[in-house]
Amino acid sequence: MDYKDLIATNLSECTGLDKEQVLGLIEIPPKLELGDYAFPCFVLAKTLHKAPPMIANELKDSPELVKGFDGAVTVDTAGPYINFRIDKGILAKSVISEIIEAGDQYGNKNIGEGKNVIIEFSSPNIAKPFHVGHAFTTILGNSLSNIYSRLGYNVIRFNHLGDYGTQFGKLITAYRLWGDEAAMQENPIDELTRIYVKFHDECKVSSEREKELEDTARDNFRKLEEGEPEEVALWKRFRDLSLDVFEKTYKRMGIRFDNYNGESFYSSRIDSVVNMLEEKGLLEESEGAKVVKLDDEGLPPCLVVKSDGTTIYASRDLAAILYRHEEFNFYKNIYVVGLPQQLHFKQVFAVLKKAGYDFADDCVHVGFGLLKFKDNTAFSTRAGNIIKLDEFLDKATEKTAEIIRKNSELRGGDMTDEQIAQVSEVVGLGAVTYTYLKSGREKDIYFDWSDMLDFEGDTAPYLIYTYARIKSILRKAADQGLTGSVENADKLTAEDEYAVIRSLADFNDAVIKAAESYEPFMISRQIALIARNFNRFYNNSRILNADSDEIRDARLKLCEAVADCLKSGLDMLGIGVVEKM
Repeated sequence: MDYKDLIATNLSECTGLDKEQVLGLIEIPPKLELGDYAFPCFVLAKTLHKAPPMIANELKDSPELVKGFDGAVTVDTAGPYINFRIDKGILAKSVISEIIEAGDQYGNKNIGEGKNVIIEFSSPNIAKPFHVGHAFTTILGNSLSNIYSRLGYNVIRFNHLGDYGTQFGKLITAYRLWGDEAAMQENPIDELTRIYVKFHDECKVSSEREKELEDTARDNFRKLEEGEPEEVALWKRFRDLSLDVFEKTYKRMGIRFDNYNGESFYSSRIDSVVNMLEEKGLLEESEGAKVVKLDDEGLPPCLVVKSDGTTIYASRDLAAILYRHEEFNFYKNIYVVGLPQQLHFKQVFAVLKKAGYDFADDCVHVGFGLLKFKDNTAFSTRAGNIIKLDEFLDKATEKTAEIIRKNSELRGGDMTDEQIAQVSEVVGLGAVTYTYLKSGREKDIYFDWSDMLDFEGDTAPYLIYTYARIKSILRKAADQGLTGSVENADKLTAEDEYAVIRSLADFNDAVIKAAESYEPFMISRQIALIARNFNRFYNNSRILNADSDEIRDARLKLCEAVADCLKSGLDMLGIGVVEKM
């Protein structure tokens, strides 16, 4: 039984407020003794012309408010708040039963059935290394895709590749001058990076050399745009070789895409976008360029065509949105792109809206912060100053293996090298993923190895270890022929037990909030709370040697429910689990 939903339904009928509005207003009291949920009556004071405490008392006595509670929920007031307290035993049995039935799919809903959600994320540049700076969009976008899929939406995962632009003229020029074919075969990204950096180094030699190289690069890009066979063949080779490398990283991280239409795909559609804007009288000349003025929207003009006649990111994104709506009729079109692009997307969406396309309102920019190291390392392919994501993942796995090997040795060497390698890959990659998702996405991340791999902190290793600990308990129980039972779960009302159950009950709500706010940390925060509450319960309570068979069986089912919920939450974040550590 979803008691919060029932409470919201009844409050909606009593107050006339929309149910979704009521759900947004319901709070969790700061102290458990105040109840499980609280509804503030301030919002009703203006329309009812009464003081909030008076409104709270009148609503409390309304028969409609307690409809369907059947003794499971009691109601009282505290000043302007209506407090709802759910019977601990009833809630315990209800929550545990619901989770056991759903298994590791707990949190799934069908609220998005029949609705297409496009999520654009990762979007690396072709012929450039996949570095740690790309990890934020990749990990965040993958998690949002998982969350929306689990809520029943039809998610289409877009990887909008940076596979077009003047840099390809530079690459073609550099390859012809300095390319090493053997190196291209062995490690294409490294070789392409080397020659790209060399191009810019050569430009520093003299202004004459810079002009010569830049002119050649522009000419090569012009030939590429005009479809010259040699330039197109080189561009296609750079793209295919890069995708092969990227795919290995995606596969390792358990990430997939449904669509790889990059910037090049939309280049042929830009003329129709420009024509449409001209026909609607939106394009204006500005210093030789063509722009759409957005003064009424409080935004600077959106540049659509540059003074030299070439297009820009905005024109390609406009073409992409129009294509996506025509092809997929999206419910939402979500861009997981860094915060510095906030103005760009505001302009693009505003241009669409001004052109009369109301589905511009269904386009969302999900911005995020930066990953920073203690030495403030910056990432620049041009300068050759990068930290490759694969090497970063390797380092995380190696450091995790060291910790797990030491722990295994303390237990007498109970894990083989193969087992340590398998567990370290899951835990190491999970540690990296969780680092990006444990806080609000707009916050910058200050990276530290010791924090990330702390098995007792707010980390993936801690969560995965908690899951493995529970699995160990359940294996020991199975060896004794014990499987547990929900029959007496209503006896789990002690403080430590109820804290676990209360946090489990709030998981569904955390998933919904994560989707609505595009914030996976709503889930990471909730499962971290569940794990902390469980470990406190574990340290203070006997499970297999409980005072009675009934309590033992109920606690075993509580353990199973926690494991299922943790696995479900970690899966939504894009993190795997292990059975033993």
